[in-house]
Amino acid sequence: MKRLVVIAAGLSQPSSTRLLADRLAAAAAREIGTGTEVRVVELRDHAHDITDHLLTGFPAPELKDVLDAVAAADGVIAVSPIFNASYSGLFKSFFDVLGDDVLTDKPVLLGATGGTARHSLALEHALRPMFTYLHAVVAPTSVFAATEDWAGGGDATLHRRIDRAGRELADLVGRRESPVVADPFALTTTFDALLSGQGRAVTNDLRL
Repeated sequence: MKRLVVIAAGLSQPSSTRLLADRLAAAAAREIGTGTEVRVVELRDHAHDITDHLLTGFPAPELKDVLDAVAAADGVIAVSPIFNASYSGLFKSFFDVLGDDVLTDKPVLLGATGGTARHSLALEHALRPMFTYLHAVVAPTSVFAATEDWAGGGDATLHRRIDRAGRELADLVGRRESPVVADPFALTTTFDALLSGQGRAVTNDLRL
């Protein structure tokens, strides 16, 4: 079973950011196939925990569960509203508290929302460079939805872009083995080894 985690950074409820995130998730899950597990995370629900993590370096249990889910996901869909020609501060802060290698080689589909189409360039000059820096494998098609895209004839064009992006993410996910997340508390030495000379050496190292 493949697992998708959807990160939606909308600040209101309901929000066009969440709407776009849901539609991208549905398109990708449909292409990946039956049994795809989709988890949607609304960052506004974790805003205080994200700020606390930035200040203390320790995540609250609810936030840690989200971070672990991203690490274990086969693919990520990340959608942000555009403010001042870039992603939101909440969106950036969340990815700042991820582990250094969590997104390495992980398929990611990008989406953004804004009041007008002129904000669409933020996907290519702000979001894509950030995820490239994080070593993610970013789907070629990113999806921007302006206010006019949700009504009238623009919705058909948006629907085609969403379907294409979903197919691309599904293709990237299908090429990749599911991640194996290491347990940081797992013992690396057996009990028998601890009783042997090797075990004493490891114990001595731990005491240093």
